[in-house]
Amino acid sequence: MREPWVVGVSGASGTPYAAAVVRALLDAGEPVDLIVSRAARLTVLDETGRPFRDAHWAEDLAAWLGRDLTGADVRHWSAGDLAAGPSSGSYRVRGMAVVPASTAACAGIAIGLSKDLLQRAAEVNLKERRPVVVVPRETPVTRSHLEHLIALHDAGAVVLPASPGFYGAGAAASAAQLVDFVAGKVLDALGVPHTLFRRWSGELGAARE
Repeated sequence: MREPWVVGVSGASGTPYAAAVVRALLDAGEPVDLIVSRAARLTVLDETGRPFRDAHWAEDLAAWLGRDLTGADVRHWSAGDLAAGPSSGSYRVRGMAVVPASTAACAGIAIGLSKDLLQRAAEVNLKERRPVVVVPRETPVTRSHLEHLIALHDAGAVVLPASPGFYGAGAAASAAQLVDFVAGKVLDALGVPHTLFRRWSGELGAARE
C-alpha cells in the first residue's frame, strides 16, 4: 500500500527549503503528496519567477525542482480541496513536513483551525500520532507565535526552525548548502536517510578537508 510523506508548503519566504525537501524525499525513493497553499503560490512566483497552477502542477513542479519527474511517485492535492485524501486519518501516510511554516500556518495548526487542506492534514497527522515536522522561518517572533510553537510541540510536532549550521560546509558555505542543511535536518526528523550535508564528526575543521 502506498504510504507517502505529505509536504505542505505555506506562504512564508523560504520555498527553496520546500524544494530541497521534496527533491531529497524523491531521491530516497519515497512517495510524496504535495500541498501548496494559496499564499505559497505567490511566494514561489516571487522567489523563483515560476507559477504553480493546479491544472499544470506536474509541469510547474518539475520546473520548480529543476528536474524531470518522469517515474517519480508524487501526487498533488489542491489546498482548497478539503475532501482530499490527506484530510482524513484513514488515508494512509507516513507523516508530514510543513516547510516553510508561516506564522499563520503554525497558528492554524496549533488551534485546529483547518482553514485549508494544509492545516487540516497537519492536524490529522498530529491526532493520528504520526511524525509532523514544522519549519518556521520568520524572525524575530512574537509571544503569540512562540505560544503556538509550544502548542505544536506539546501536540507532538517537531518544531525545526530554518536555522542552518555551518559545520557541514564551513563559513564559506553557499546558499544551496545552507538550504540543504535545513532540508537534511527535516529528513533526519522524519527518519529518512540522506546525504544532504556532512555530519559533525567530532573533529574540528573536518568540513574544510
